[in-house]
Amino acid sequence: MYASLKSITMWSPSRDNARRLTLFLCTCSVLGSAFFCSLSVPLPPALLAINIAALGCVWLQHHLSRQSINFEPQELADRLLKVQENERHRLSRELHDDIGQLLTAAKLQNDWLKRRMPEELQEQCALLSETLEETLAKVRDVSAILNPRQLASLGLEASLRAHLLKTMANTSVHWSLECHSRLTGIPEEMAVAAFRITQEAVTNILRHAQARNLLVRLQRQPQGLTLLISDDGVGFAPATDPGREGQRGMAGMSERVDQLGGTLTVSSEPGTGTQIEALFPWAPRALERANTDKVMR
Repeated sequence: MYASLKSITMWSPSRDNARRLTLFLCTCSVLGSAFFCSLSVPLPPALLAINIAALGCVWLQHHLSRQSINFEPQELADRLLKVQENERHRLSRELHDDIGQLLTAAKLQNDWLKRRMPEELQEQCALLSETLEETLAKVRDVSAILNPRQLASLGLEASLRAHLLKTMANTSVHWSLECHSRLTGIPEEMAVAAFRITQEAVTNILRHAQARNLLVRLQRQPQGLTLLISDDGVGFAPATDPGREGQRGMAGMSERVDQLGGTLTVSSEPGTGTQIEALFPWAPRALERANTDKVMR
């Protein structure tokens, strides 16, 4: 008796348990109803209770199914971002290790040929060497964009500064990176999201905004890490659903922020520039520790 009560107490309302209990109660209900119908007698209270219990289990299973359906889009978005990040790392390795090595070998072979070519072909070899060198530099740049290895070694602030220096080197845009607090100890997924959002925003600014000034600001707040990206370009009309309306860059930013449970605000109108604000909340443990420290002080 005690063992049976203990097994009932330990039952948890999961989808599998609800499915098994529903199947058991429905089977008992059908068999009991068929038995009493064959005897042509009224249904006893116990069988009526089984029917009510079966109805309750059906409702519980429906409720759990609705919850699982609500969670699936978020889980799908998280999985998609992880797959995209893994694919970026794979492509970066292939560019750096395979294509980069082949281009380096081609450049060395061209240098070897240049030393043995007649004088009239020296100019062509020199042009080919410059083309290979430029291509190799482009491959390295793309590899670094796909997989910012410096995030782990240099940190978020230094990585963003290096990216802005390289990206804005041959443009007329005046840019500024402001960090009002130390960014050490930032979780890796948060640093990657902030870097990718800034990367996408800067790319959009160079392609479409025609801006003259760019401001990137990072700041630690009690509620999380804030990222501000502001420009004085031509602006645009933010879409309610960026993914459906073709604003893939904005959709990617929103997905990265949603993955970390944050918020993304885009303020822009044609002719007024654009301001992007993202908040990445601290993990519950870090937030609880920060609040505890504040109370102790």
